[in-house]
Amino acid sequence: MVRLAVILGLGLLVLASVNAEMTNMFAMTNTKLLTEHFAGDHYSSVFNTRRLSVEFFDYYSNVTLEDLTANSRIPSLQDLKCLADLALLSSDLSSSKFWALKMIDSWGLLPSGVLVGNWWNLGNFDECIAVDHAVTTSHSIKGKYCITKLAPAPSALPAFVLKSAVCFPASCSAANMDTMLRRLFQKLLSVEISADVQLVAEETCQTSEKKPYDGLTIFTIVMLSILGALVGLSTIIDYFFCKDERTIHPVVKAFSARANSRSLFRIVDTKANSNVIDCIHGIRCLSFIWVVYGHDYMVSATLPNINMGYLLTWINSFYSLFIKHAVYAVDSFFFLSGMLLVVIALRSMDRTKGMLNIPMMYLHRYLRLTPILAFGILFYLKILPLWSNGPLKGSVGFDDYSVCENTWYWTLLYVQNYATNNLCLSHTWYLAVDMQLYIFAPFLLICLYKWGKKAAAGIFVLMLLLAGCLFSIMVINDLSLGAGTGESMRKLYYATQTRASPYLIGILFGYFLHTNRGKDFKLNRLAALLGWLIALTLIASCLFSVYGQDTLPIVEEALYLSLTRIAWPLALCWVVFACMQGYGGLANSFLSSPLWQPLSKLSYSAYIFHKFIESLNGEMTHTSTYFSDYQVMLRFWPDFGFTILFSYLMHILIEAPFAALESLLMPTKRTSSKPDAVVEPRIPEVKAPVEESPLEEPAEATSAIPEGVIQDCPQKSSA
Repeated sequence: MVRLAVILGLGLLVLASVNAEMTNMFAMTNTKLLTEHFAGDHYSSVFNTRRLSVEFFDYYSNVTLEDLTANSRIPSLQDLKCLADLALLSSDLSSSKFWALKMIDSWGLLPSGVLVGNWWNLGNFDECIAVDHAVTTSHSIKGKYCITKLAPAPSALPAFVLKSAVCFPASCSAANMDTMLRRLFQKLLSVEISADVQLVAEETCQTSEKKPYDGLTIFTIVMLSILGALVGLSTIIDYFFCKDERTIHPVVKAFSARANSRSLFRIVDTKANSNVIDCIHGIRCLSFIWVVYGHDYMVSATLPNINMGYLLTWINSFYSLFIKHAVYAVDSFFFLSGMLLVVIALRSMDRTKGMLNIPMMYLHRYLRLTPILAFGILFYLKILPLWSNGPLKGSVGFDDYSVCENTWYWTLLYVQNYATNNLCLSHTWYLAVDMQLYIFAPFLLICLYKWGKKAAAGIFVLMLLLAGCLFSIMVINDLSLGAGTGESMRKLYYATQTRASPYLIGILFGYFLHTNRGKDFKLNRLAALLGWLIALTLIASCLFSVYGQDTLPIVEEALYLSLTRIAWPLALCWVVFACMQGYGGLANSFLSSPLWQPLSKLSYSAYIFHKFIESLNGEMTHTSTYFSDYQVMLRFWPDFGFTILFSYLMHILIEAPFAALESLLMPTKRTSSKPDAVVEPRIPEVKAPVEESPLEEPAEATSAIPEGVIQDCPQKSSA
């Protein structure tokens, strides 16, 4: 099951060109293979057995210490406690005591429908851990819920191992359970199970006992409580004692939920300024929605689906292309990030005669992005385990968040894509790449300001060289993104140089907008139609050109991957240009709707926490699920809705207050001159040449420059 989840997860992340590799792996799951693994004596012996709990307690009706220990090791005190509790359980079962019946009743059954991919039975989690039978005043028998693995045949692939719930006294260790179940299965199946195969692992076991909070958990709760108290107190002061919002103290306003909500939900009338790029809000929000939808498929792939066999054929369906290619949303954010940086920074440089405060740009961006990210790490590491509850706790999600204890500082330094193979939060690789591109961008801005079109030509050549670099890495090293290895992901997916093409195209397009600000382009209907046909052809080529391709030679895959990272942002160039110049039609009406504005402002916080909500909801699954596109859509809407609600809470609790405080502590010189650039900020004045990013938008009352996009998802900003 773990292997299956990894395979499908990669399928959702990589481009269609790597579908061939996955097809070869999934092709093994046809009827013939299933028949080979589940046919014959092993199939009969497995499925002719009685209920597993009945078999177990019938076989161990007179359990001994020898049954609990492997390799004739010396019994420990814990072994003795387990033996005593099992003996009492067996005795009370014979007299039909209710607590004992509940314990065996909670066991999972051998699942039906194995040949179509139903390899899980979760039993009854709540019934097991609710067992609490008092033996004496100082001792009670509590239930311990675990997941055990059963291979119907010795040659069964890891993905085809049956998984069923078992319930033991909490005094028994996973090693005790493993030893007893191993002997039982060997008797029932007449098969010697390899010692390398672990039937029961301690990490799959849970009891009703809660671990005491450690220091970091307490620190997180205290910090959130303090912030909550500040927000609550400031909101009360704002609501009851401030008659005019213009007279409110800046610190109170920074923490006031009322003031921050007013700013968040303020709809800007863009008709008064034709220079505003409204369609960016729609592009940003749709890209973020695409990311969340794609990640929901990854969650669904790790759940105990009763029709996992269908999922293995779905991966080659036409509809799956929309999910596997959600990766293009990342390129959309890179494009928007580069474009908005140039448009705003060059406008400011025109007013300051080329002066650019680069250290202040870096500091401003770091302080804007890091607070919510730091709290995000704490939430994934310490709060998620407290809130999640269910048989799949800790096994549904995208990462092993416990690695954050050792790698969190790389994430806060935005170098995790190079510094470590164990990413704390996997989706923050984008933050690292975007920050590294941002660090390099001021030098391109200076070149554009000084040398204009010559510098633009140089950036264009640089973009082509980096695309060629990606092509060369894949061909020379025979490295396929579909391999899903750590090396291929590091060199092809996470590496900054291989993701720079959309960002550089955004910079070039932003320079085009800057040099042509205020200019109206008159296109006839045929030219506008041709522009849309080319843009839609590029989009369709990225999404569908490899449909039905089982395999791709490495040269073709490298060519496809290199060119699509150029084709996608080029298509977006036309979409933005057409919407700005009045040739967008229905697309512009949809993308420029003012309803996108609040969601656009929340997109950075939503990006950070959307996997938190998806993991939390996934881990609360208590029964087997059914996989279909419609069922995933039903999962998507509550995940998306709770993500937005939770993001709003984090926005008024962390993001908006820290952004306001940063603006108060780092004031910048205001200019009275009215900007005349192509893109107008949503606030009255522009204060500093800081990039406006597609994922994040600063508080309008305290900062004039929106900024920062983020990874597989969005950030906020106003164009």
